[in-house]
Amino acid sequence: QVQLQESGPGLVKPSQTLSLTCTVSGGSITTNYYFWSWIRQPPGKGLEWMGAIASSGSTYYSPSLKSRTSISRNTAKNQCTQQLSSVTPEATAVYDCAKADRLRPARGEGYWGHGTQVTVSS
Repeated sequence: QVQLQESGPGLVKPSQTLSLTCTVSGGSITTNYYFWSWIRQPPGKGLEWMGAIASSGSTYYSPSLKSRTSISRNTAKNQCTQQLSSVTPEATAVYDCAKADRLRPARGEGYWGHGTQVTVSS
């Protein structure tokens, strides 16, 4: 059973870069053919797919976030990481990572972590 665990700083100041890590157990992030996505949900709003890294290592980004988002992986640690630069309070959300066989998975599709709360505030 694949398990995903997100980790992050909890609180970030505006204009800083947010770094998040998804640690995977029970399966390799290089196993074909899956996508490891980052998805967030601001309070009172719907899910927003941010981007993904495929088992091949190829990356995919939401057009609205592409200029500020970077997704990478550490295969030795079986981790995926996301960096979001120049954050504003609007980036306050629960951030999830998910494994699925397609981009933009719906909640409950594939495997999801429990999410990590990030608050952007000075």
